[in-house]
Amino acid sequence: LVSGCILHDWLQSNLFLFNFLHLIGPTQKMNLFQSITSALDNTLASDPTAVIFGEDVAFGGVFRCTVGLRDKYGKDRVFNTPLCEQGIVGFGIGVAAAGATAIAEIQFADYIFPAFDQIVNEAAKYRYRSGNMYDCGKLTIRAPWGCVGHGSLYHSQSPEAFFAHCPGLKIVIPRGPVQAKGLLLSCIADENPCIFFEPKILYRAAVEQVPVEAYTIPLTQAEVLQEGSDVTLVAWGTQIHVLREVANMAQEKLGVSCEVIDLQSILPWDIETVCKSVVKTGRLVISHEAPVTGGFAAEISSTVQEECFLNLEAPITRVCGYDTPFPHIFEPFYIPDKWKCFDAIKKMINY
Repeated sequence: LVSGCILHDWLQSNLFLFNFLHLIGPTQKMNLFQSITSALDNTLASDPTAVIFGEDVAFGGVFRCTVGLRDKYGKDRVFNTPLCEQGIVGFGIGVAAAGATAIAEIQFADYIFPAFDQIVNEAAKYRYRSGNMYDCGKLTIRAPWGCVGHGSLYHSQSPEAFFAHCPGLKIVIPRGPVQAKGLLLSCIADENPCIFFEPKILYRAAVEQVPVEAYTIPLTQAEVLQEGSDVTLVAWGTQIHVLREVANMAQEKLGVSCEVIDLQSILPWDIETVCKSVVKTGRLVISHEAPVTGGFAAEISSTVQEECFLNLEAPITRVCGYDTPFPHIFEPFYIPDKWKCFDAIKKMINY
């Protein structure tokens, strides 16, 4: 259902963007992993200092995002690393600090934790601790992210909240092929180290017309995908497609008009767009796959409560994963599916 709705809904709510992208130049049908490949291809072609490295990237990677790039650009620019995430990021920091463009791949976001110290204590603080004399802003870290239907404990996690507590980083999560390419190119061009999480369940979920040439989508800006008047729904990555379906259900079954916002950038996040929407609707539902306690929905909830307290018609609701390790056979019960989100809307309207 997700794969069948993405392209149709995107065209309906983004006609302006669709026309704008066609003005850039020729487009080609791409799914999400192909749009990632296209972005990396554009970067390697235009930036002679750019290098891509990680576990198995020379062979195309687990999800085929780098397929063909080593053959096209050579083994000195697209190469494998040892199975050592701390070493991958540490090497990337050095490459970026030397002035080259470093694109590191962590094979799964679940395995980014061995590199936590390098990301949080080194990459994020490099510019600050030197008084801007040197930095590693040319570092971008890619990682497949989120549930996939059968990933269990170590191939399903959504660790964005861990890094959202760290000034000096930018964290981005796209919802589809067009956003993936534009946002990844923006991360690569940005002057700060960026973590780019890729929803792996969406790699082959749908196809969109994506410009062949390079283009960027601004970081730190949320996108209003559907305007509404009764409830604001906020999510990112895979979950945005769940909320779009929920918004349709709420309109058909309850007569409730929902405004759907794709946050896109987790750090920094677009406070203005979200708060402007909540002032209008008076209600807010935030949903993500990560556990509810300490998840990024808590930060959004706290900020909106501070900024929009007098406009709220009901308590802010978080519909998230449970405070347990990510399960295997019980994944359908763990994830915040459309029925849990729909039930949250019903309770808010009747509050």
